[in-house]
Amino acid sequence: MNEFIAKHQKCILGVLSGFDRVRFRGTFRVLAVAKLLLVWLTHRKVLIKDFGDFAESLTQRLKQSVEEVTQQHGQKIQFLASSKWSKENLVAKVIRRKGLTEGVVCVLSAVESCRSYEVRRNPETKMLDLEAQPRKCLHWYVYFLDAVLGLCHVRIQSWLPFTVHVCVNGRERLCRELTKQGIGFERRDNCLARVDDVAAAQQILDSQPWEAWSTRLDDLVRRACPALLELPSFGGRPHEYYWSADETEWATDVMFRSEEKLAELYPSLIQHAMSTFSSRDVMRFLGKVRIPKSGVDVRFNGEVVTKHLVRPEGVCIKHRLNRNTLKMYDKQGSVLRVETTINDTSDFGVHRASEQDPSGPKKWRKLRKGVADLPRRAAISQATNARYLTAHAAVDSQTPLGQVADKLAKPVVTKKSRARGLTPLTGIDSQLITILLRGEFALNGFRNRDVRNLLFPTTNAATNDSTSPNIATSDSNATALAQRRRQSGQVTRLLRLFRAHGLIQKIPHTHRYQLTATGRRILPTFPAARAASTQALSQIAA
Repeated sequence: MNEFIAKHQKCILGVLSGFDRVRFRGTFRVLAVAKLLLVWLTHRKVLIKDFGDFAESLTQRLKQSVEEVTQQHGQKIQFLASSKWSKENLVAKVIRRKGLTEGVVCVLSAVESCRSYEVRRNPETKMLDLEAQPRKCLHWYVYFLDAVLGLCHVRIQSWLPFTVHVCVNGRERLCRELTKQGIGFERRDNCLARVDDVAAAQQILDSQPWEAWSTRLDDLVRRACPALLELPSFGGRPHEYYWSADETEWATDVMFRSEEKLAELYPSLIQHAMSTFSSRDVMRFLGKVRIPKSGVDVRFNGEVVTKHLVRPEGVCIKHRLNRNTLKMYDKQGSVLRVETTINDTSDFGVHRASEQDPSGPKKWRKLRKGVADLPRRAAISQATNARYLTAHAAVDSQTPLGQVADKLAKPVVTKKSRARGLTPLTGIDSQLITILLRGEFALNGFRNRDVRNLLFPTTNAATNDSTSPNIATSDSNATALAQRRRQSGQVTRLLRLFRAHGLIQKIPHTHRYQLTATGRRILPTFPAARAASTQALSQIAA
């Protein structure tokens, strides 16, 4: 990341990295597992046949508690007929209309999907049993303007196991703290375009992963529905929520001095990401650093996807590795945002002791979703963003295409050989560039045979036909094979030429080649230039 910042430091006001949106999940561990729930019901002396009535009584207790909180703040629960309605827009209108700065904003309810229990007859034991099933139930959304966290909300499931979700925003908390310390800033939507003291703002963001989140989240739940934390467990003690970070967004905002500076650079960044980054690069960005130099890691069983999206907040490039994503987009005109979203922590590791032996030896284990591993999660996300920005440090929107073409047109002379210059916009050199940039070669590289079949498709088809015993003679077979050998030799000379110019490299111990970093950076510009219309180029020249 430092390379990118150093290269564009004259255009940059500062950089802020920290949590954007974080969705926490609170789970009653005893109620979340069917076997443990049966133990709890037995302790409460509740028969399985009476489970429905018992669960309904708990739901009514929570409903009454939410209604009391709503009435205390002069509110009414507003039911949303569709869960697809934008709750954020509705809440924003309420805040503007009432001019609220703190307290309960509103309470919404909606019927949404959940995971709850049903009483089923066990076919093996011929007895009633409890099974966890996907269902739908009423959910309450209690929105707060918290003095510390800013705008946040608590989502409460009205049926057992009473799972709750709390959504907070790191930028919201940052703005609250900056205001408290008297540090000036300019906020646009959910990002900061300017901060008077960037170092102080970054220090605030750095402290967020180390927050006593369990205590703060319990407090929000208590304010939204006190009855939730009063449900008895064993021995008269109330249940305690186990808090985990279900989804985290870690954003690095590069604040440019003007919208014009970012607008000039951003198209080159998008083009670079779309044409240069292979699946291996995306895997490396998102933490898969131990991948083989060639081929695919046999231990990897997933999917890598890159998409180009146009959103209201800007043009977005999105890379996805399984359920985790890495995005880049221009936000609010002058902010370049790189954002890592982690939904599945099993792809990452943390150096810790075992939960069964906290004082025992530490070793690398799978990263947990629990808030205890939130600092490690933040470090992984920051490293991902840094690797991504570093990869973009090579992009230079100021270098004219003609200058790049002139450099390639010069012969490469060494003590042992001389390689002619390239003509990347015309002829066979241009055709070869288009072939080398094909997506199927991004992961495993390409062979002489692969290039030959694409560079001479007509001859290849004729050779395949001539090998059929019903059509060709032995003489035609020999002629076709000889022609194929000549074409293979021609491809070998072309690949040697591109290697001399530093555009491709041989993969060790294989017959395959792959693009170098220089090749991935500059070659995509030539097909783009060939595809550009004369009208568009004339407008640029004017």
